[in-house]
Amino acid sequence: MGHSVGQVAGFAGVTVRTLHHYDEIGLLVPSGRTAAGHRRYTDADLDRLQQILFYRELGFPLDEVAVLLDDPDADPVGHLRRQHGLLTARIARLKEMAAAVERAMEARKMGVNLTPEEKFEVFGDFDPDVHHEEAERRWGGTAAWRESQRRAASYTKDDWKRLTREMDRIHRAVAERMAAGDPADAPAVRDLVEEHRRFISRTSYPCDHTMHTRLGEMYVADERFTATYEAIRPGLARYLRDAIAANAAAANAAAADAGDADGAAARTGQDDGS
Repeated sequence: MGHSVGQVAGFAGVTVRTLHHYDEIGLLVPSGRTAAGHRRYTDADLDRLQQILFYRELGFPLDEVAVLLDDPDADPVGHLRRQHGLLTARIARLKEMAAAVERAMEARKMGVNLTPEEKFEVFGDFDPDVHHEEAERRWGGTAAWRESQRRAASYTKDDWKRLTREMDRIHRAVAERMAAGDPADAPAVRDLVEEHRRFISRTSYPCDHTMHTRLGEMYVADERFTATYEAIRPGLARYLRDAIAANAAAANAAAADAGDADGAAARTGQDDGS
């Protein structure tokens, strides 16, 4: 008997009017009709509808969808292969967009002072102003926010481009150590995240190990930051978070050891003077 137009609309999450339109333009003509003239859709019709909705989701106009589906040289595997390629390209683009958003958030948090043209050149498709309100709400009352605003106000377009390249270089270097199989607490990795911490202190606001550890946690907790690092290398967000924590622990241990040594030296001096 097949499926009624109402049933198909419910299955696919589209309106009955949409299915009527697809029928009228010849994009999806139901294989059967009842004696009363009501549309009846077969499983093959549903398969075609699924393909239509997929291509529509990717932004293809209906006339191009019709050409793709009616290609005599295409088969179901060919459609799947094409769809896989389109999805892979979409995923790559979304990762690029996520990275641009992260740069925009960081830039606006530090008070970007660029023209719209310069913002586009430095940060791509995303305006750094987009996330200013959120960043100010989270950090606006802090000394770090005020300091970052003060420093950023003096940066030129070339400064921002240079700083972006420098941060990208650090991120890639950490990703390379991860790819090489180094544990997050390896000395070479700790050296890189220490460079990351000093970069933030030098360019944005004073970033001690406690602040750096909080940033590392945010890279995992906030999906937008996570997406940025995952776009560089899957798993990098957690790896960077763990490396930052390991570096902070090593620094704290070294400071404690230095304090113990100073205390012992002081006690020795007192003994010598008694």
